[in-house]
Amino acid sequence: MEARAIQRTVRQSARKMRLVIDLIRGRAVPEADAILRFSKKRAARQIHKVLKSAVANAQQAAQRQNTPFDADQLRVKYAVVNEGQTLKRFTAAAMGRATPILKRTSHVEIHVASDAAPAPAAKAAPAKPTNAEPKARAKKQTQKTRTKKKTKAKTKRASKASK
Repeated sequence: MEARAIQRTVRQSARKMRLVIDLIRGRAVPEADAILRFSKKRAARQIHKVLKSAVANAQQAAQRQNTPFDADQLRVKYAVVNEGQTLKRFTAAAMGRATPILKRTSHVEIHVASDAAPAPAAKAAPAKPTNAEPKARAKKQTQKTRTKKKTKAKTKRASKASK
């Protein structure tokens, strides 16, 4: 079971919110809930709302499909904070000037998925290169450097001859 929740235009900068979202990425939902509940950061409250919404969306999806649901089996699969629209305001400054104020916003997106989802099969490791391959590469590189040196020498001679 997978569900997501998005909150747009949160009135806090994405940089500050990323500090909190990094704490919960990949964790189990009960653990992430506890981290957010006891965090002193202001961003934790907004992210906690989005997490609760994602869990509720997963519960609704399970109810629609008539499948059993356990919120403790969910994990934060994907959690990201992107920059939103910046509100531009101005304040008075000395000598009749105006100084810009940038009120930054952000978009929070969280995906939760159940732990019971089957893990993808591990891919087979690629074959190791033989000893001949690195030698061939080295030979090609030396040929390239030789041609570069030759062209540099030709250009130097041509520039001297033109003077």
